[in-house]
Amino acid sequence: MPLIDQTAVELLAMLQAGDVTSVELTQAYLDRIEQIDHQVKAFLRVDPNAALERAEEIDRRRKAGKPLGRLAGLPVAIKDLLCTAGEPTTCASKMLENFRPPYDATVVAKLKAADAVLIGKTNMDEFAMGGSNENSAFFPTRNPWDLSRIPGGSSGGAAACVAARMAPLSLGTDTGGSIRCPAGLCGVTGLKPTYGRVSRYGLVAFASSLDQVGPMAQTAEDAALLLEVLAGHDPKDSTSVDLPVPKYSETIRKPLENLRIGLVREHFGEGLDGEVEAAVREAVKVYESLGAKVVELSLPHGKYAVATYYVIAPCEASSNLARYDGVHYGHRTDEKKMAAELEAQRRHWQDASGTRQKHWQAASGTHEELKNQDNALIRMYRRSRAEGFGAEVKRRIMLGTYALSAGYYDAYYKKALQVRRLIRGDFDRAFAEVDLLVGPVTPTPAYKIGEKVDDPLSMYLFDLYTVSTNLAGIGGMSIPCGFSQAGLPIGLHLQAPPFEEERLLRGAFMFQQATDWHARKPGGFYE
Repeated sequence: MPLIDQTAVELLAMLQAGDVTSVELTQAYLDRIEQIDHQVKAFLRVDPNAALERAEEIDRRRKAGKPLGRLAGLPVAIKDLLCTAGEPTTCASKMLENFRPPYDATVVAKLKAADAVLIGKTNMDEFAMGGSNENSAFFPTRNPWDLSRIPGGSSGGAAACVAARMAPLSLGTDTGGSIRCPAGLCGVTGLKPTYGRVSRYGLVAFASSLDQVGPMAQTAEDAALLLEVLAGHDPKDSTSVDLPVPKYSETIRKPLENLRIGLVREHFGEGLDGEVEAAVREAVKVYESLGAKVVELSLPHGKYAVATYYVIAPCEASSNLARYDGVHYGHRTDEKKMAAELEAQRRHWQDASGTRQKHWQAASGTHEELKNQDNALIRMYRRSRAEGFGAEVKRRIMLGTYALSAGYYDAYYKKALQVRRLIRGDFDRAFAEVDLLVGPVTPTPAYKIGEKVDDPLSMYLFDLYTVSTNLAGIGGMSIPCGFSQAGLPIGLHLQAPPFEEERLLRGAFMFQQATDWHARKPGGFYE
């Protein structure tokens, strides 16, 4: 079996046994990227020389018998909104196209301390705002199972690179489903940890009360390995929770006895594709065959989750992205070009009739506060943000700014926070009855690229089953559970109480031991 078809756990064992070197392994993945990424477009940046140098260093230390980290020699891909010191971190946006952070995100620092080989930065929806990866400022990523379809978002590149065997592990982030949706659509395993389980320090924020970093991998066992490295308290992140980190990779093989799984009535209603529902119900039968008891229950406030999310997340985005003004951070418009265009406009109006001169004066601003340098500064802010942000980011900033504005805060943002608490209460009551919630990840398999571009509401509803997990701050996980007749992956969504990632992983591992959906890979030109 080719190296790139092995799981991360298998590869790590081969590295430790001396059956393969890190250089050989890294080169195999670099060759794979060279072979197919011009079609999939999962990566924004790959530095082969740096990756191989890192692999050589790890091989030398291993040969010399020196201590090595938990992931020593294993390639890992990084979503491009996690800061990497001295290397571009663009968030797939023109606004940060030339940004090179002076420090590492905590999760990146942990990977380096674990002696992982950072193989590249993956594509995403701009500032993580989107569910299709079509909102990248540079190019869309394509689904490895069907290049005409989306990989999901916003961590589409992170999911696609694992599915296409261009990396054994990757880091994604999840604000409303951005790990789980692409994992489901690309046929890989993705876990969104409980809010506070993994540090957000160095994560370029979209919505600070919702964002979480998590692992994407072929299997639950691989995800456990990576989460064990990522999880833990970080004093640099005030939202990081100081709790012990279980040995996920050691406990994952222990079956969950007397398992009670819950099926949410509202998740099997209108809008759910028949093939997705059939695959999920077959997965439930697998759990029943393993001794699980199935309980049907309700999350009554879940019907408000999408509306609640699309008030809270844009409000937080409006606040977080205010810093990108062309002065403090990010893209700055060409001020000489701006001044020349303004001077050309002024001359045009002055050469025209007296009426047009009055229009020019009105447009330029005759009040003291808008004259001279202040007016130029405001124009610079406006042009910098207009040029730096894409359409979806602008849409969400405007939605959030409106909802936070005077007279609307209580009606929208405050009300959304109240509903958010009700949604969390639904989960608390559900987990008093069951150990895990099981359901679909997305309403349908992956749709065609461009199919929903002009219908943002339809795209927002694609997160129907995942956003409530983030609003409640609990853990969620997507694992492969079948395929559509068109050969597209279908994901199974697992949810657990706060800080019960161990339960999620053990439940996912049970299922993957009894099925082989996770072992399948895209065919065609990937062979």
